[in-house]
Amino acid sequence: MTWDGLIQLGDGDVWAADSGGDGPPLVLLHPGVGDSRIWDGLLPELTARHRVIRYDVRGYGRSPQPTTAYSPLADLHAVLDHFGLDGVRLRLVGCSMGGGTALGFALQQPERVESLVLLCPGVPGYPWPDEPELDAEYDRLVAANDLDGLTAYGLREWAASGADEAASSQLRSAARAWPGEDIHQQPDPPVFDRLTELTAIPATVLIGDLDRPAAIDCAEQAASRLTCALIRLPDVDHLPPLRAPDAVLRLIN
Repeated sequence: MTWDGLIQLGDGDVWAADSGGDGPPLVLLHPGVGDSRIWDGLLPELTARHRVIRYDVRGYGRSPQPTTAYSPLADLHAVLDHFGLDGVRLRLVGCSMGGGTALGFALQQPERVESLVLLCPGVPGYPWPDEPELDAEYDRLVAANDLDGLTAYGLREWAASGADEAASSQLRSAARAWPGEDIHQQPDPPVFDRLTELTAIPATVLIGDLDRPAAIDCAEQAASRLTCALIRLPDVDHLPPLRAPDAVLRLIN
């Protein structure tokens, strides 16, 4: 039976959905430049084969804004527990921020991870280059509470394939979440230097050639450390589920 709604985590809520069914459980983790609606175009095919779990990180999409400190990795554990998946082997698909959470979970409990699909993964601990001008622009927009400006900023930096309606909706959702995230989200432990511990888990990394150079380098290094396949897609930015849904479906299924 399908279910969706708010899950109470004790110190906050997240919106989550469970497609139900008898298929193997598949967990979809959205990027920090969007929310769980980024998977909508893939759901009909995925739910035909899998029991699909997805949720909006605090502040994103249908989840309320955070008011206290939280950990993305701890919230993933809480969502899985809510759906009775404690101890169950899972297929994890993570895009950007979601890829980092998937990797953190796999390092904590590798016995519970059947496979990893990592779309332009953001890997905690990767030495992202300093970008003082971009940081200053972002800080000004947050200080001014300029949602339109933050959305445009996100589209410029992360949606090089085009600011269509779907991408704009995703970045607007993210822009609403970023200020609260800056205040309340606690960083999960770094994983970049520990990726070689995960080589026993089947994994695939995907990156688009229109993504930002540091994101491409991060994906390349992650794939090398995981000793897994690296898929490169032309004309794709940081939003592969929107830009190349068929390619993403082939990787998952």
